[in-house]
Amino acid sequence: MLEKFRVVLSHTTHPGNIGATARAMKVMGLSDLALVNPTHFPSAEATERASKAADILSKASVCTDIESAITDCRLVVGASVRTRSLPSRLVTPRELVEVVKNNLENLPVALLFGTENSGLTNEELHLCHYQVYIPTNPDYSSLNLASAVQLISYELRLAFSELQHLPDQRVVEKEQQVSRAQLEGLLRHFEKTMISTGYINPAHKKQIDNRMNRLLSKAQVTESEYRLLRGMLSSVDKLIEP
Repeated sequence: MLEKFRVVLSHTTHPGNIGATARAMKVMGLSDLALVNPTHFPSAEATERASKAADILSKASVCTDIESAITDCRLVVGASVRTRSLPSRLVTPRELVEVVKNNLENLPVALLFGTENSGLTNEELHLCHYQVYIPTNPDYSSLNLASAVQLISYELRLAFSELQHLPDQRVVEKEQQVSRAQLEGLLRHFEKTMISTGYINPAHKKQIDNRMNRLLSKAQVTESEYRLLRGMLSSVDKLIEP
């Protein structure tokens, strides 16, 4: 499904942004990149910034106009933070996902991004069915080109990737929690050490006892953690012995 989304960069002036975009795309599983009149491409800087996504650059199509880049696309979406006098239908990246889900017959989808300084022109945006608007901080809404691609690609991956579930994380060692008797012993050891260091007054220790009991119960202390804490307390005891 993700191969049905084409990222189109229009009149990109800095080759590093092209490379960073390719990297952002590959991280999220997108692979179709089209470049409209880039100032510098091919470019060693673009390849360097792409890191291990140079394959996306090698397959990227270079076009002379937007129309050529989107000619086979049935749904065209322009990314712009600026609203226009002739308004387009505004959606957030998450709302864009719902638009695509409701129009699966209208694939492939083109995602248009304008030049770094001024974004999409009005003429380019008028080619779009929707304008995707990333709700940034209104006091500082400037967003790097590759970052914008990354954000939108992330939402698409969550929605359409078959590998969106969390990976299995193997637990190296499955440990039991300590018994209540061990926990009581640990609590008494904490109490003894804290009295010895002067941290608590024996006459007013009940509240601290209750808080320590609650803390260690919530921590669900395991056998190795129990041994670690007892060892640490014993090392403190040795230092304060007369």
